Amino acid sequence: MNKQDRKYLKRLLETPSPTGCEQRIAAMVRERMEGVADRVTTDVMGSVHARLAGKGVAPSLMLAAHMDEIGLMVVNVSDDGFLSVAAIGGVDAAILPGLRVDVHASGAERPLRGVVGRKPIHLISAGERDKVTPLSDLVIDLGLPAKKVKRLVKVGDAITFGVGFERFGKNMGVSRAFDDKCGVWVITRVLEELAAAGDCAGDVTCACTVQEEIGTRGAITSAFGVRPDVAVAFDVTHATDYPGISHAKFGDIKCGGGPVIGRGPNVNPQVFERLVQAAKTVGIPYQIEALPGHSGTDAWPIQVSRSGIPTGLVSVPLRYMHTPTEVICLDDLDATVALFVQFARDLESGCSFVPMAGYGSASLDACFARTTQGE
Repeated sequence: MNKQDRKYLKRLLETPSPTGCEQRIAAMVRERMEGVADRVTTDVMGSVHARLAGKGVAPSLMLAAHMDEIGLMVVNVSDDGFLSVAAIGGVDAAILPGLRVDVHASGAERPLRGVVGRKPIHLISAGERDKVTPLSDLVIDLGLPAKKVKRLVKVGDAITFGVGFERFGKNMGVSRAFDDKCGVWVITRVLEELAAAGDCAGDVTCACTVQEEIGTRGAITSAFGVRPDVAVAFDVTHATDYPGISHAKFGDIKCGGGPVIGRGPNVNPQVFERLVQAAKTVGIPYQIEALPGHSGTDAWPIQVSRSGIPTGLVSVPLRYMHTPTEVICLDDLDATVALFVQFARDLESGCSFVPMAGYGSASLDACFARTTQGE
């Protein structure tokens, strides 16, 4: 990843976009895509669709990644100026005490710095020290007079973790909101690569979706509106390469091991095979993740939109998901861009995504033949 690409990733990660408040990052994506895509639109939900027209005849492709991040929301401003909050998305109350946050106050021109307060250990009874303080019992201190807090902060204002992007170790990155702004980086970079090469036969739409963290809501409307012939969602998945994670339960997924290709009922088998083949063609390492049920990603609603859309899922391994210190290997992002570019180029006129047709059918036919012979 070169310096300019890292700068773009940093801007994405540090642009606040808690679920329901994605407007700033949407504007950034639109600006980035205006000179790349043939058409850039925003739907009524707030998702951004950047379409690159194909140069020939091939299935239309949608690449999806969500722009929103987890956060907090103000539910009350006390008489003495402290904020009570609720979670936006899956926030772990255990990580919050002592954290610095940015309060995106309605009455302020820029975010207000706040801290999540908790009684010091000296004032906590022995029986309470090992317990997680419920989110409803935590407060945010803005360090301002109560009158000013009440004037600036309104119920419903959003709050994000007050940290940004850093590189560390051997080409590793740490930040809040890699889930899933690194995906926005990936799919917009793919569109830039395809536009520069000008050799993609089918239309490609980059769908930067909203409200994934509270139920993949933006992907529902994007899939319906874009109506692609085939789609691949991008998200992060749990890395299992650090202590305390069971490989027997969660698989063996490593940061730096390459993109993770999902396999299971949420993934069309032909799309899966094509993704694997694309990885082999470009010579990048890849990993496979078992998805026996709900993937918890945008791939879930896309797959069942309209009469069904053949859908794939690619992720990058992420340590410490939904914390202020999410960690990825930057090499995995570059590898995923190469994978998606090749996948898009490999789509040809007349290819079928009906299960048991095209890719993988020979092995299935052989399996059925053996079963018949056994009878």
